[in-house]
Amino acid sequence: MKNIKGLIFDLDGVLLSTDHFHYLAWKKLADRLGIEFTEKDNERLRGVSRMESLEIILSLDPLVKLSEDEKVAVATEKNEHYREYLKTMTPTDVSDEVRETLASLRKKGYTLAVGSSSKNTRFILERTALTDCFDAIADGNDIKNSKPDPEVFLKAAEFVGLDASVCAVIEDAEAGLEAANAAKMVAIAYASAYGSKLGDVQLEKFSDLDRLFK
Repeated sequence: MKNIKGLIFDLDGVLLSTDHFHYLAWKKLADRLGIEFTEKDNERLRGVSRMESLEIILSLDPLVKLSEDEKVAVATEKNEHYREYLKTMTPTDVSDEVRETLASLRKKGYTLAVGSSSKNTRFILERTALTDCFDAIADGNDIKNSKPDPEVFLKAAEFVGLDASVCAVIEDAEAGLEAANAAKMVAIAYASAYGSKLGDVQLEKFSDLDRLFK
């Protein structure tokens, strides 16, 4: 870890959680389409782009057929539901542990960035007063390929002017760990990804980053 200069954080499931909002928004859409969708199904959508998530949901009921234009329309509809739920978020949705750890890492001189496939990343960071905690943000608006493609992490490194070899990624999803591996960055498995063989390092608590990066 001695050569690491930059830390790139996934957003959802790492810095905070909007999983339930995603579930409610997809559930609302699935109900309208007549597709049975459960919280267990929602777990398959972790770290996956909006359009890929829609394809997974449609695969649950082969009888539901949508044209490409209809897919774009319903994905937009889902995002509108999701953003309505996001409007209820406040700075209290981020734990003191996360804020204090980020502040400590920055004080030590590490460059911090967010690397998320979500196009709502900046909106969420603004709602929760996290924007100023980071030196750069790379999200779904900056990339063509979502995780497990490494593009978002490589973009984050580019935005802060660092080579991938001196960056570490903190992720809670297998797709994100795959992306970190593909980017040749240190992959830190956290939360629901804890214990994954794709992780170079296992992070039990967010605050352990303070001990890991001295």
